[in-house]
Amino acid sequence: MAADASELELPFALDAQLTKCMRLRVQSLQQRNERPQDGEKLLRPNEYIYRLDFVRQHNLHFLSWKVQMEKVGKVTVAGTSQHWTPDLTNLMTRQLLEPVSIFWKKPGSAEVECNEADAQEFGERLMELARIRKVMYFLLSFTDGLEPAHLKCSVVFKA
Repeated sequence: MAADASELELPFALDAQLTKCMRLRVQSLQQRNERPQDGEKLLRPNEYIYRLDFVRQHNLHFLSWKVQMEKVGKVTVAGTSQHWTPDLTNLMTRQLLEPVSIFWKKPGSAEVECNEADAQEFGERLMELARIRKVMYFLLSFTDGLEPAHLKCSVVFKA
């Protein structure tokens, strides 16, 4: 939780089981020499599934992203647009929300940077989706040497 009692900090949690399930889908297609469904989004090795649990759903106002990176690199955060049951349905490309939030840390910099307009719009979209969802899933893509172990990410709302 954030220091201010009226702020609610919700951390992104790596969903290792779901990531594994989606990697098995890729492996299964490769082993059977089959093609994915039209528009199906297959998980790449640098992509992981994260979840955000909304412990509160109403009267939330987006304040900010809180992103910490222990290493130089870049992460792209994309949300899904449906009440997703990934173990039952395949992730389709059209279900990924726009805009995505991109965060990066340059060599020699202590600060994490982002495209503030897209991050703000995406955060406000999360606020709207929180009203109808208790859980939301995200696709995080890591590049330039960054890995899940080097990232702490959360969204801060005013309650």
